[in-house]
Amino acid sequence: MGRLPRRVGMAIAVLALGVAALPRGVRAQSEELRRELEAMRRQLRDVQEQVRKQEELNRRQAEINKRQEELIRKLTAERAAAPSPAAPVETAAAPSPAAPAPPAAPTVPPPSQPWSPAQPLTLLSGARGYLNLSFDALMDFGWSTTPDVTTIERGDHDPLQRGFTLPNEEIFIDGAVDPYFKGVADLVFKLDKDNATEVELEEVYLTTMALPWNLQAKAGQFFTEFGRLNQQHPHAWDFVDQPLVIGRMFGPEGLRNPGARLSWLVPTPFYSELFVAAQNSHGDTAFSFRNTEDALFGRTPIDRPVRNPGDLLYVPRYVASFDLTDSQTLVTGLSGAFAPNASGRDTRTQVYGADVYWKWKPSWQSGGFPFVSWQTEALGRRYEAGAATVERVGLPPLALPRETLGDWGLYSQVLYGFTYRWVAGLRGDWVDGDRGAFTPDENRAQQYRISPNLTFYPTEFSKLRLQYNYDHGKLHGDDNSVWAQVEFLLGSHAAHKF
Repeated sequence: MGRLPRRVGMAIAVLALGVAALPRGVRAQSEELRRELEAMRRQLRDVQEQVRKQEELNRRQAEINKRQEELIRKLTAERAAAPSPAAPVETAAAPSPAAPAPPAAPTVPPPSQPWSPAQPLTLLSGARGYLNLSFDALMDFGWSTTPDVTTIERGDHDPLQRGFTLPNEEIFIDGAVDPYFKGVADLVFKLDKDNATEVELEEVYLTTMALPWNLQAKAGQFFTEFGRLNQQHPHAWDFVDQPLVIGRMFGPEGLRNPGARLSWLVPTPFYSELFVAAQNSHGDTAFSFRNTEDALFGRTPIDRPVRNPGDLLYVPRYVASFDLTDSQTLVTGLSGAFAPNASGRDTRTQVYGADVYWKWKPSWQSGGFPFVSWQTEALGRRYEAGAATVERVGLPPLALPRETLGDWGLYSQVLYGFTYRWVAGLRGDWVDGDRGAFTPDENRAQQYRISPNLTFYPTEFSKLRLQYNYDHGKLHGDDNSVWAQVEFLLGSHAAHKF
């Protein structure tokens, strides 16, 4: 009997514990249900908010559609009410009792998409046309140890004198003529030593946009595609002045003339393009050819008319580009120029050139910096000089025989964009020629130049440059020059070739 009360007591205790535990389980289940209900409420609120936003969008779209319909109805009514431009003006008369109903107006298409800032500006040339208009100004200031700066700076867009020079102020226009042609015009203004304004129609040409077989044609007045630098405008140069060898072979103006050019993008795994140009071969813009403006190598130029197509200037060029690595690009080119010259009735000139351009720009660059580039051009000229007699003051006339003269030269430059907007450069120039019957000859004498410079680009629309030149010439000796250059650009200028 003693064990029974203990068992009953234990049962009662277990029952009591179970009863005590029951409310906690119910409370736990209730708390879980409450959390689920709260989550469902949040989801319901989110769904309601999305429905509200969608209804608002639908309402706005309905308003837009309604406005478009009203605009279409208004335009349709105005077009139907407007008289035909070809209809004669009617005099006052009694109204017709049964005037026919006007024909139904054509359906007006809905308004096109709004203009985006990323699109070119459309000016008076239809939906496909656009016009880039810009003004670019170069201003030089500096000093040289030689009073006559033009004895060492032979380029037409180089510094002309001690003090200030405005060598190139250009208005550049380019744009799409239609789906088939693109047009370019370049008007250049500059001041000479006497502050007189000179104007040049430097370039004006058309290029095709839709020829088959990877062909492109160009026609008009344009810089000849010989080498790399001759094609560039002065504001795109990396130095204040043009290299010596370019002036030696192509004169102060560079090689450019009216003509036509055909190019073929060769279907190779790498970029490869072949150019062939035919241009006029006379004038000071064809310096080494039928140039009657300058007396070269002691010969008085003669006027040689164009008798057949062989008297034109022909310029073939081949260029290829290779990606050496993800950060290195190499561009190489070969060029030639062939035409008669003005020293005789049957004399001709041949100019050959080779160029190479290498650039390193790492994948982690920002805004194009840092970078390193190297560019070199080498040119050679074979000039058939005619026989001539040179009159000399106080001396007997000098008889010059018919002879073939050879000239050559090169420049090489390195640019280092060491930090954002800052570029340091170094260029070396050298020109020379064999010995001819006419001496001394400033157009063939040996000369070399060393030019370090530093350029700062505040933005893509302005440039500040400081350059030092050390010149050594066989005729003029040693000279030192310091030039500062400022450039600013107004408007939209087309991109330059790589």
